[in-house]
Amino acid sequence: MGGRTNGGTDGGTAREPVARWRLLLGRTLLITVPAAALVGLARVFLANSGYWPGSSMTTAWEATDEGGPAAEFGGRGTWLVGDSLVRARHDGVTGFDAATGGRRWQYLPPRRTDICTVSPTVDGSLLLIAYGIRASLSDSAAGQADSAGCSTVAALDLSDGRELWHGPRVPEPHGLGNTHAEGLLAAGGGLGVVLDAGADARALRALNLRTGAPRWRAAAPAGCSPGLAAAAPQQVLALLTCGDELKPAAFDPADGKERWTVPLDDRRGVDTRTDVSFVAISPIPVRVNGNAPGFPAFAPDGRPTARIADSGARYGKISSATTADGRLYALTDGGRWGRLAAFDLATGDQLWQQDFGGARYKRSGLHAQGGKVMALLSSTKYGDSLHVFDADDGNELEDRAFRDHVGTADDLILHRDLVIAARADDADWPFSAFRRW
Repeated sequence: MGGRTNGGTDGGTAREPVARWRLLLGRTLLITVPAAALVGLARVFLANSGYWPGSSMTTAWEATDEGGPAAEFGGRGTWLVGDSLVRARHDGVTGFDAATGGRRWQYLPPRRTDICTVSPTVDGSLLLIAYGIRASLSDSAAGQADSAGCSTVAALDLSDGRELWHGPRVPEPHGLGNTHAEGLLAAGGGLGVVLDAGADARALRALNLRTGAPRWRAAAPAGCSPGLAAAAPQQVLALLTCGDELKPAAFDPADGKERWTVPLDDRRGVDTRTDVSFVAISPIPVRVNGNAPGFPAFAPDGRPTARIADSGARYGKISSATTADGRLYALTDGGRWGRLAAFDLATGDQLWQQDFGGARYKRSGLHAQGGKVMALLSSTKYGDSLHVFDADDGNELEDRAFRDHVGTADDLILHRDLVIAARADDADWPFSAFRRW
């Protein structure tokens, strides 16, 4: 009996802790496994929606403008000047506080005129603009445009919005309504460079950017006429029309003498109907759209250094690009979700590429500075995200989700701890600032 009792009692007592442990383990697993899964799902959801600490972007402020129609022609640009964000549109130039988004000042062109173009870059705090009376669409369509066009050039100090001086420009013979205004002005190295059009020939002339005093008038090579312009302290660049071919050229900033003129493509040439633009000043990558699209690059002395194809089997088709430290960084449609690729402008070699993951986004912002490359990906379906890469090797340093929808951005601007989306064309929301969270 004792054996039965002791045996049963001892056996039960001996097995009870084991039984309880197993029961406790089973119950714990039933609770903790789904909980861990739920935590994982919650983390993914919160991270993708901008609510997970360490991987999110929150809105710091949004600057509102006066509204009205978006820019319909020319006059567009955004810049950071000191602690001011500046946007130029056809109807005015406005400065905003970069820390708060509040409006600081506004410059309006004279009554009944519009800003038709601006220099793409700011020299210190100085911007060159041109304005005039815009030909009506009906007159332009009927071939009756006889307006003064883009006939006045002015320099603005973007630190306070003051006009420093203004003077005449020889406008296009068909008025502003029929004019492609990009590339008519350039600013750099203390110079304002103006492309005068006229009925018979185009001419490139330089002014003191701060005072408006004449400096020189460039003589283009025989058989050539200047077009698109860009300026830097080292030299003034122009895109020449030479017969039926486009050629980049450089002029001495001191006296306007021609330094060199070279073909964009020394084998086939690039005809004058092609859309061509300068991507940067030194080195000099040029974007060519149309026949033989790509990015031919030139050394400061005009020597061809590289040609980066507009599309390649490895990286896909380039949609937008920027430059920094002798490299071209490009967003492409390669891979399943798109890629970021880096190229050496001295050789044309592809240095690295990184695939984006998760969804087919609209790639709407790219910025390279301080050894980092930043890309904004926008999607109304999947949300917006910010990706930051090491410029040297392409390693991803950050992948953050925006809590609020950013939409498209013409440029990304860095100011202190803020990442600012700049929009030249948006009538209501020129800038939105975001902070890491």
